[in-house]
Amino acid sequence: MLDLIGNWKRTKYCGNVGIDDVGNEVILMGWVQSNRDHGGVIFIDLRDREGICQVVFNPEHNTETHKTAESVKDEWVIAVKGKVSNRTPETVNPNIKTGAIEIIVDEIKILNTSSVIPFLIEDEISVDELLRLKYRFLDLRRNTMKDNLVLRHKIASASRNFLNKEGFLEIETPYLTKSTPEGARDFIVPSRLNPGEFYALPQSPQILKQTLMVSGFDKYYQVVRCFRDEDLRADRQPEFTQIDLEMSFVDENDVMSTVEGMIKEIFKEAKGIELDMPFKRMSYHESMEKYGNDRPDTRFGLELQNISEIFRDSEFKVFREAVKKGGIIKALNLKGRGNDLSRKDIDDLTDEARTLGAKGLAWIKAQEKELQSPIIKFFSEDEIEKLKTQLNIEHGDIVFFGADTSYIVNMVLSNLRLKLAEKMGLVDHSSFELLWIVDFPLFDYDANDKRYVALHHPFTSPKDESIDKIETDTVNVLSKAYDIVLNGVEIGGGSIRIHRKDIQEKVFKTIGLSDEEANDKFDFLLNALDFGAPPHGGIALGLDRIVMLLTGSESIRDVIAFPKTQKGSCPLTAAPSEIGIEQVLELGLKIDKKTEENKDKND
Repeated sequence: MLDLIGNWKRTKYCGNVGIDDVGNEVILMGWVQSNRDHGGVIFIDLRDREGICQVVFNPEHNTETHKTAESVKDEWVIAVKGKVSNRTPETVNPNIKTGAIEIIVDEIKILNTSSVIPFLIEDEISVDELLRLKYRFLDLRRNTMKDNLVLRHKIASASRNFLNKEGFLEIETPYLTKSTPEGARDFIVPSRLNPGEFYALPQSPQILKQTLMVSGFDKYYQVVRCFRDEDLRADRQPEFTQIDLEMSFVDENDVMSTVEGMIKEIFKEAKGIELDMPFKRMSYHESMEKYGNDRPDTRFGLELQNISEIFRDSEFKVFREAVKKGGIIKALNLKGRGNDLSRKDIDDLTDEARTLGAKGLAWIKAQEKELQSPIIKFFSEDEIEKLKTQLNIEHGDIVFFGADTSYIVNMVLSNLRLKLAEKMGLVDHSSFELLWIVDFPLFDYDANDKRYVALHHPFTSPKDESIDKIETDTVNVLSKAYDIVLNGVEIGGGSIRIHRKDIQEKVFKTIGLSDEEANDKFDFLLNALDFGAPPHGGIALGLDRIVMLLTGSESIRDVIAFPKTQKGSCPLTAAPSEIGIEQVLELGLKIDKKTEENKDKND
């Protein structure tokens, strides 16, 4: 029979009972982790948020409670009352906080039973993720998942505490807002009161936090939910959380310094790690040259080298033509590990390079007396000597090459660099490398649309010396943007914003927005810039990604309480789901069944 709590009040968390409590009566409540009968004496591991405590039912101490304990099964919810006792020396468990004590139970209440669980509540389980997400309430009982969410709480609290001390105000911005072009698809919400019109869920509070700066709130922050309807992967979710902040009357150094202080506080509070400040800085150009991307993992070397000049007039047609067509040639030298890669390994890497758009993956192995490669016969003696000198090629090395457009070469070799580092054990997974990437171009050229687009977003300010180049030397305009990278993952991005209407209109014009389109999309921001907008800038940090990296999780889904799958669905709640015809009519919507049928077929 189930019991009610009645006048019982929990006096301790299971995981917080210690030596100081010996001799005291305690009331514990939680879930049964295990039930063991050792020759008549029953031992139950009782679990709650703080840990596990062993509770003992001895028939010689209390026959009635012992009889009740015999019926208890795993994951039943129980309450026990009893005295804390020292364990005998031979039964002490040094692996848990409460391993030196146990509770001799006087009374027990069975508060609820449990169906047979679909998987064990243990840290190391091999269970399909869909099953874990369907029974997320069970998955979250595991220590690993619980610890992830506790750390997430500590990180959010540390960021709030730091920003509060720095004079920032936490101000909420609306979830129902206007659809604006920000790089990803919006989630759209129909308006019942305004038939045929729609809200959008915010991809970020970007424009509204800028508006707050115009309003005179010179230090704003928000731990805010954002929404993007985009294709998902391990570090993306349709709804995610940002630590968002904005400041007035500042430059790039002011914002970066503030963020460094906050991240230092986060690492100290969440992990007990003291970070050195200031963080390293690297230009966008250097990052692309050395690492092939703008989020380099600097925990290891394996830097890329541009060797285009060596082969500009080469007899090797593949290399010569790449340079002739405006592309580049880069190389990556895996020092001393050439013999650790079999021919199959190289073939697998080549296949992967092809999936990224490369035509192949050229390579050279350095043996004691010669260089071995299918392509070495096409190189002149002068090219070989220059290659050896620039790449410092020595016995045991293996060099990989990329020759194509700069986009393809950088993408292929940056991925190859990461793959080789993991395969060869070059990454110190216990270290944390923080890095600022600065001096980004303001614009990027979209070859498909044949127009310039904003590399970050269209509200990013150009550097002062670049303002006059916007219309005359667009490709070389640099911005006041900055990204922060942790172990090769971008965890935040920001910039000093445009606070002058004339410059904002010039940027809109450069990315192909007419005055009419700009006013239609951003009229309230442009209007605000007309009324004394101060210089301002800020940043948005991805809370989920930070927690993922600090917990060593492989997926962002493991640090979010109730995440979506890669198809954007929630196995726990079965969202998204159909709505009733009454709601459809009330919202003035029409469901296109033909479209739905086609969608099902495509799926």
